[in-house]
Amino acid sequence: MLDETFQTPIAIDLIAVGVGSLQGAMFAAGFKRIDLLGVAIIGIASGIGGGFLRDVLLSVTPMAFSNNWYLLTATIAALVGMLLQRLLQRVDPVITLLDAVTIGLFGAIGTTKALAMGLPTVPALFIGGVSAVGGGVLRDLMLNIPIALMHVGSLYAIASLVGTGVLVTLLTFGVDVFVAGIICVVVTTVLRLLAVRYGWSLPEQRALSRLRRRKEREAEATIEAIQTQAIRTIPPIAPITAEMPSAGPTPPQDPGPAAPGAHPAR
Repeated sequence: MLDETFQTPIAIDLIAVGVGSLQGAMFAAGFKRIDLLGVAIIGIASGIGGGFLRDVLLSVTPMAFSNNWYLLTATIAALVGMLLQRLLQRVDPVITLLDAVTIGLFGAIGTTKALAMGLPTVPALFIGGVSAVGGGVLRDLMLNIPIALMHVGSLYAIASLVGTGVLVTLLTFGVDVFVAGIICVVVTTVLRLLAVRYGWSLPEQRALSRLRRRKEREAEATIEAIQTQAIRTIPPIAPITAEMPSAGPTPPQDPGPAAPGAHPAR
């Protein structure tokens, strides 16, 4: 059990929540037939969703409900993201940087909080991952679109898992929790930015489909071989050449009457 958790000033937490809400609202504003309230709700869910799911899994009061500023910050950031969508797209690299830092912070806080409550290492890593990416999952569910986390794309959850894995390793060797948390945030941020910059992603699942196609090809080859062998074993059919037997000598044919002016044969 960890004696303490990775603590950050409340201002840092609020910035992280605001960045998540800002991105969620900007993303939702690009969809048609979603009203202003819908965009705001999706933005708020994106900002506080990760921490909310973390605290629900840990059976504690969600942090967003223990302080007025969390919901207020998420609401204001969601409205700003909705109204200034086009303007904010011009500073997208800055928002991407802040988002990378945010998932590092949420991952470190979630993992150390789970360890402090006595959870084993693997469940604590799971809690940290949920804390980091839970907001994006809720956003996609509310928009009724495929969850981006489940599809091929730049490393997001993996960056968080690598960072929290480094955090747990450092804690095992007795590194101070604050130092380990900062290193976790740095590792997560750098890995996430490199993935965005160079398009790194996990390979698409193909093993099962390749195995299925190989079995289909083998089955087709087996059927073709059986058919070929069957054709070779069929004996050839001799052609019918027998003629009908004759009943006797063929009678001479009557040449018929001679044409006018023709001489009889001599």
